[in-house]
Amino acid sequence: MSDETYDKSKDPNLQAAYQLHREGAVSSPQLLQLDKNLKRNPAKLYEDEIEDIEQAVLLTTVGKAVNWAQSNSMWPAIFGLACCAIEMMATTSSRYDLARFGSEVFRASPRQADLLIISGRLSQKMAAPLRQVYDQMLEPKWVIAMGACSSSGGMFSNYAVVQGADKVVPVDVHVPGCPPRPEQLMHGFMLLQKKIRDGVPPAYLTEVGSREGHAKYEAWRQQQLAEDAGFLQTDLSEVKS
Repeated sequence: MSDETYDKSKDPNLQAAYQLHREGAVSSPQLLQLDKNLKRNPAKLYEDEIEDIEQAVLLTTVGKAVNWAQSNSMWPAIFGLACCAIEMMATTSSRYDLARFGSEVFRASPRQADLLIISGRLSQKMAAPLRQVYDQMLEPKWVIAMGACSSSGGMFSNYAVVQGADKVVPVDVHVPGCPPRPEQLMHGFMLLQKKIRDGVPPAYLTEVGSREGHAKYEAWRQQQLAEDAGFLQTDLSEVKS
């Protein structure tokens, strides 16, 4: 082979030298001596390295980075209502390992949590405490309605159970099932993560808004109190008669 036509694609020895250079076994001055073309244009030595850097460097925006961090560090509040809570607790076990998503820290205080998992049926008496816990949570905050009961009332189509937790708090993800297995809850959790990474705002900002949500809840609560008062008056009149 002529000294003026050093082509690394045709010379297996030169290809091996470039591979050793990538691994650090051959220095740049040694490679310059082997490839005569590099003597005329030393910048070509770094073309492969620049391509490797382009493959290794990840470019993003601050907003996407924040969304990625939030989706991998959600802290759920300890709030179990019924049998679905047992399945929710199972997701933190070694079999399912919710810690892989950075959400194994179930907080006892809503002021340290930004995810509320409504696991089980929501009774009328628990509606006010649920809303109080939700109002005390950090913002931005998200809600998962776990199970058919919290999503739509389930089998409890009666006056004692709220027919869907979204009547009390805005819900981001509904997980069906009675009760749903831990895999289903984790699937809903991953759907919520995808929404956060895609930049979808929380439900309380997209569906009803913060102030409108409070007003909607207060109106619903006043209606429930009025219905309870009317029910009690009816019972008392029957007793007197």
